[in-house]
Amino acid sequence: MYENSKHIYEDILKEIKESGLWKNERIITTPQGSRINTTMVNGVLNMCANNYLGLSDNADVIEAAKKAYDMWGYGLSSVRFICGTQEIHKQLEQKLSEFLHTEDTILYSSAFDANGGLFETITTENDAIISDELNHASIIDGVRLAKAKKYRYKNNDMDALEEQLILADKEGARIKIIATDGVFSMDGIIANLEGICDLADKYNALVMVDDSHAVGFVGKTGRGTHEYRNVMDRVDIITGTLGKALGGASGGYTSGRKEIIDLLRQRSRPYLFSNTLAPAIAGASLKVLEMLERSTKYRDKLEENTKYFREEIKKIGLTIIESEHPIVPIMLGDAVLSQKMAEKLLEKGVYVIGFYFPVVPKGKARIRTQISAAHSREDLEFAINAFKEVKEELGL
Repeated sequence: MYENSKHIYEDILKEIKESGLWKNERIITTPQGSRINTTMVNGVLNMCANNYLGLSDNADVIEAAKKAYDMWGYGLSSVRFICGTQEIHKQLEQKLSEFLHTEDTILYSSAFDANGGLFETITTENDAIISDELNHASIIDGVRLAKAKKYRYKNNDMDALEEQLILADKEGARIKIIATDGVFSMDGIIANLEGICDLADKYNALVMVDDSHAVGFVGKTGRGTHEYRNVMDRVDIITGTLGKALGGASGGYTSGRKEIIDLLRQRSRPYLFSNTLAPAIAGASLKVLEMLERSTKYRDKLEENTKYFREEIKKIGLTIIESEHPIVPIMLGDAVLSQKMAEKLLEKGVYVIGFYFPVVPKGKARIRTQISAAHSREDLEFAINAFKEVKEELGL
């Protein structure tokens, strides 16, 4: 039976390779960190991890995970509502609510699942979802599952958002939800949440923010984009991950208004039909939140590193997207060129990846660098010099 279909998949794979869009997975042979070993090169500087606070291999976080194994076991072999809820899960939900200044929180096995299980649960065909055009794939897929009417607006454009809100009202929407990334992960652009919340107030809409690339380090105390934009009491729903700044393992959450969280517990399919978050992840995440509430030293170091790298990368003549975020996209335009640059940089000891269609729009290929609090000033100087050399070698 498969032989009838095999050639179709072979042709698709061949086309991907011939177009220069094939993605190879490099194999790391060490724990995640600022310097890593791979099967190709050892001791390379890692410039493309979501390890913003440098906590993926933090000794205290690892110890907290070990203690959780001893106290709570390896896994639950169950979903939450059957026999999969331990005290540690409730503790983490409460701690996340306190950290984000929200009413309640629900845990998911991933942020993708949190977004996938949100919109179909809290909307019907009588409602409307107005989504930013550059939202993460998980928001896009979550919106697709909902029966609500769908509207899109130009990235971070408040005039375009208002037009869609007016249209949704004209078409009789009962509930309107504005959905946006807090930080757009390919560009490092921080959403204009103040403008979004102002429009939500004007048109009686809810505000949903995926803050996966912000919680832990964006804002004065690292609470996220709602803190950075001074709208902490005006955002209704926050989704996020435990798999980036908050230790880098896996797991996600939805936090916000109590009634919405209660409804998700009753009807959100990824929550009801997925295994419970591993206890070790919950224990390590609690430790991370405790560390972040005690001190801002990690986010302060990250802020310092980001400012330095952004200033220096521009001095050598490379084009970046302006922002204050540690996602620093180096714009190249061409997919093949982005792969060539990544290969040459790896040879010089800098680990980066070229991003190109379909991850970013055609013609917008780039090297997406990501700064970490674990990077030293010497690390960043090393990276800048490598980029300068490769730029000259490629004639850019």
